[in-house]
Amino acid sequence: MSMKIQDTFYISHGPPSLCIEEQCIPLVHFLQSFQQKVHPIRPSSILLISGHFETSYPTVNAVSNGPSDTIYDFEGFPECLNELKYPAPGAPELAKRVKELLMASGFERVDEDENRGLDHGAWSPLRLMYPEADIPVCQLSIQTDKDATYHYNMGKALAPLKNEGVLIVGSGGTTHNLEKVRFDTNVVQPWAQEFDTWLKEALVDGRYEDVNKYKEKAPHATMVHPTPDHFYPLHVAMGAADANSKGQLIHHSWGWSSLSYATYKFMVPLN
Repeated sequence: MSMKIQDTFYISHGPPSLCIEEQCIPLVHFLQSFQQKVHPIRPSSILLISGHFETSYPTVNAVSNGPSDTIYDFEGFPECLNELKYPAPGAPELAKRVKELLMASGFERVDEDENRGLDHGAWSPLRLMYPEADIPVCQLSIQTDKDATYHYNMGKALAPLKNEGVLIVGSGGTTHNLEKVRFDTNVVQPWAQEFDTWLKEALVDGRYEDVNKYKEKAPHATMVHPTPDHFYPLHVAMGAADANSKGQLIHHSWGWSSLSYATYKFMVPLN
């Protein structure tokens, strides 16, 4: 019988070149310590919501024959990255369970993709967190034409998976405007810093409704996230957490002057 998992996670996964970028070293070290220092319970499978899997309707990849393919969904990075593999087995049973839970909660259509592998929002952090690649992985897509509350409710529907030993991980970027990155300075840009601080305070205080309404509540929201793809995975992980949970900042570093690699655990505080 699988052990119950209490916490959910949101990881800022950094660039595809995570493992070779000097500015990512603190994030790499954190991810490498995940099993030992952050989450020692071995999950039965992993449900990963990536900012790089966008569809019109919620979609799960349900790979059943052999390991998942490694998707190289990027350009302009060193060729050596195209040689990296993360041959984790697929999780078709988890995919069907995700579909069942979502449809039972009012999501009228949920698709299954039996061929899609793992994008770099999944394999890049997972190869550091679980390098053995022996835990089944299922990915769930986001819908960028929907709002944050939609994705929060998606997470709420998936909360029962934790009692089945499933580790739920959102993977994106706490701040993510690639047109504003700078390589000539290590000074964090003020607009990114202000949003990052606001988000930390809101999550630590458990003000999830404010985070759902971040476009109205947060400073520089549209500057930080001109598109919501890397932020919505946070809302899914947040929704899948316990109703009494709060966010805990478990890693923080910066890259390229405006990319926050803040990573959160959603947990019920100890009394």
